[in-house]
Amino acid sequence: MQIRTLILGAGAAGMMCAAHAGGDCLVIDHARTPGEKIRISGGGRCNFTNLYASAENYISANPHFCKSALARYTQWDFISLVDRHGIDWHEKTLGQLFCDASAKQIVAMLVSELRAAGADLWLQTSVSGVTRSPEGFVVKLEREGKPVTISARNLVLATGGKSIPKMGATGLAYDLARQFGLPVTDTRPGLVPFTFAEDRFRPLAGLAVPARLSNARASFDEALLFTHRGLSGPSVLQLSSYWQEGEEIRVHLLPELDLFAALRAQRQDSGRKDLTTELARHLPARLVDALAQDWSLQGRLADQSDAALQQLCERLHNWPLKPTGTEGYRTAEVTLGGIDTDALSSRSMEAQSVPGLYAIGEAVDVTGWLGGYNFQWAWASGHAAGTAIRG
Repeated sequence: MQIRTLILGAGAAGMMCAAHAGGDCLVIDHARTPGEKIRISGGGRCNFTNLYASAENYISANPHFCKSALARYTQWDFISLVDRHGIDWHEKTLGQLFCDASAKQIVAMLVSELRAAGADLWLQTSVSGVTRSPEGFVVKLEREGKPVTISARNLVLATGGKSIPKMGATGLAYDLARQFGLPVTDTRPGLVPFTFAEDRFRPLAGLAVPARLSNARASFDEALLFTHRGLSGPSVLQLSSYWQEGEEIRVHLLPELDLFAALRAQRQDSGRKDLTTELARHLPARLVDALAQDWSLQGRLADQSDAALQQLCERLHNWPLKPTGTEGYRTAEVTLGGIDTDALSSRSMEAQSVPGLYAIGEAVDVTGWLGGYNFQWAWASGHAAGTAIRG
């Protein structure tokens, strides 16, 4: 079977590419249904883009690489597509856009778009081998238990990264990239919870507080969630992408509150009350109890000098913690690293040394923040490759 373009992966980037690559295009995926990662994202509502998406929201060995694709297919372009399909959406916080009804609407929209462009979609189809040919690529597939050989002028690697292996994620794109001489940077889990030894935060599991998490490279103000295994929540997931093994992080509790001023005022009005009782007006009581035990907090508020209150506030605003690790690819939302951008054209996503070979989406060393940024990269990189293929 001879075709113009074969796209490996019916995820966000792959389907977007097919919608723009013109006819004579085939998308394959090992799953029973397309867009599985889309379907489960955003609690089933799909955080499909972010109003503030820009190159500054992405991590890559080359921070400039993503600029071209993001500039040529913006969040406004995708919002326009969603609107044309009559999908209602809303903004949550920090520019995050979600479907009002279901993430399945985004999947259906992409399938509709790729079919309208003349592309075919094969599911329950796996790759058993890829070789180069004078005409392009020869790809051996297994479709519903039967062998099929495809000859394609263009081959697009859109199989994603290693995150969420229970959904079938593998390193296939990296393996194929290496096979054709493309370098792959080190990969690790991103947007992933931190773990701590000895169930350190198990007694606090389920508590959420506003916090600023930071290290030497980044800082994020969002909710912090205590879990049985450690720390999660948006601020933790964001910082995890900038964290290195063995590194300490800093937790700033109540970043929006002048806690010292608040405690001084409370000392004036309620000095006879216990320090921990008054502190629990600002933080969950379970957290205050745990900190009181760790830090030996005791006595009435009236007994606390300004210096003592300042010292307490400093501890709450600069709480050092050292994770033992992360929960790994099992719960990571993305994979950091990937196919080296130096090997690709930033305009077309085509391999510099292998004409007709393209890499898009999470397979590439471009990783977005939490909040719809990774989907925007999928749309933009898929659009870039698709339009380049269409010519």
